[in-house]
Amino acid sequence: MSTVSPPVRMNHREILESLSGLLLVLFVAMISSTIVSTALPRIVGELNGTQTQYTWVVTSTLLAATATTPVWGRLADMFSKKLLVQIAIGIFVLGSLISGFAQDTPQVIAARAVQGIGVGGLQALVQIVIAAMIPPRERGRYNGYLGGVMAVATLAGPLLGGLIVDTSWLGWRWCFFIGVPIAVIAFFLLQFTLHLPAGARSKGKVDYLGAGLIAVGVSTLLIWVSFVGNSFAWLSWQTADMVLSALVVLGLAVVVERRAERPVVPLDVIRQRVPALAILASLAVGMAMFGGAVFLGQYFQVGRGYTPTEAGLLTMPLMLGVLISSTVTGRMVTKSGKVKPYIVTGAIILVAGFLGLSFIDHATPLPVLSVGMLLVGLGVGMTMQNLVLAVQNTAAMKDLGAATGAVTFFRSLGGTIGVSVLGAILAERVKTSILSHLAAAGLPAGAGGGSLNLQALPPAAQAIVREAYGDATGHIFLVSAAIGVVGVIAALALPKITLRSSVDLPAAEPESAPALAKV
Repeated sequence: MSTVSPPVRMNHREILESLSGLLLVLFVAMISSTIVSTALPRIVGELNGTQTQYTWVVTSTLLAATATTPVWGRLADMFSKKLLVQIAIGIFVLGSLISGFAQDTPQVIAARAVQGIGVGGLQALVQIVIAAMIPPRERGRYNGYLGGVMAVATLAGPLLGGLIVDTSWLGWRWCFFIGVPIAVIAFFLLQFTLHLPAGARSKGKVDYLGAGLIAVGVSTLLIWVSFVGNSFAWLSWQTADMVLSALVVLGLAVVVERRAERPVVPLDVIRQRVPALAILASLAVGMAMFGGAVFLGQYFQVGRGYTPTEAGLLTMPLMLGVLISSTVTGRMVTKSGKVKPYIVTGAIILVAGFLGLSFIDHATPLPVLSVGMLLVGLGVGMTMQNLVLAVQNTAAMKDLGAATGAVTFFRSLGGTIGVSVLGAILAERVKTSILSHLAAAGLPAGAGGGSLNLQALPPAAQAIVREAYGDATGHIFLVSAAIGVVGVIAALALPKITLRSSVDLPAAEPESAPALAKV
């Protein structure tokens, strides 16, 4: 059952006023990951963490965001979107403060999970609110403002993170603290600037059982991926127990979702052709992008010996590519009303970038690295937001939150799986390489240490560890390229998509439009 009232179109000035707070919210969400990316090796190293813990500092945030994103999306269809954004900001602030005061790596992992709940809300809700204000055809007109925020967050974030950890009177804890005042400002700015037009609002109960089953099933699989090959073998009773348990739980989740009045992952939406293919492409792009890019900061610091500040500067081509392509293609999409050509082109460029990075080792020239990162960034900027736009274009206003939450959920799920899988592959290859090089150098097997605190190792062992990380990173980019091919195939299979010029679907369109034909 839903209560429907015709949405009122906002004029340009009203949209800009409402966007001001949302842009600051977007900045907070984006900088929470980019500012930490270059600081992670220093954080995990000072806390004597391991490679597995390094991966889980990232994975815990992605996992929490993934598990809660569909819930945030469905809540947005039922309650005040403005209030939900402010609640998400509050959770983000709490997680940031706990992260900053953490005393060991497990505490950082747990605190980042809390932060991830807030990030999941912010990522989904900002897109949902913007979609509620601006028709799909006109949304590219405002990509310049979004691109400006992305520029500050993605370009300045890694550099700022490096400067913070390299400044003795600040330290890595301020990578978490610095976002708190920005989030508080965004909270109050939204209170005075965000005024959404009345629209359709669904009624019913949120399917918390389904959300819980999805979270448990996905978490079990990710925990298995993180420890398999290290703590136990691929073919072992532990593997059988965890994988079968996860599949059973996820199967139950599907049953619950099919029967729920308001499922958190609406199966009737994701079965439609455009959403289904866009979600598949988002899953692949998320796995490739998050899984590959998150280890670039570690490559430059551990594998090449650069400082966090230098690592932040060296990753800027990736972020610059995202800024350029998202801004330019946004305007081109608005002008043409077509979105598929840019998704296909971006997916191909993304694969090409990862293929280029797959050849790197501990001595690869920096210009070669920059070209590969730039291509990856261009591909991400052309695909990520346009895939969400393709799904939103098929959704009625009353289901906008659930549809957006679904595609964001699978994108985050892909990123979480990608980080876990590629982190496990990297850890195994690094371990094997270190042991063989130590044996060749006549050093004991324990000389390579078990943590990322290289300063505690003898010089000869430091060189071996750096070479191992530098040479192993190229392999995970090759895996990322292979995953990205799935995204290319899904993008090619998309039908022609013409973006509508209305905020909501016409009354008869959900049943009759060819773009909504089911697979």
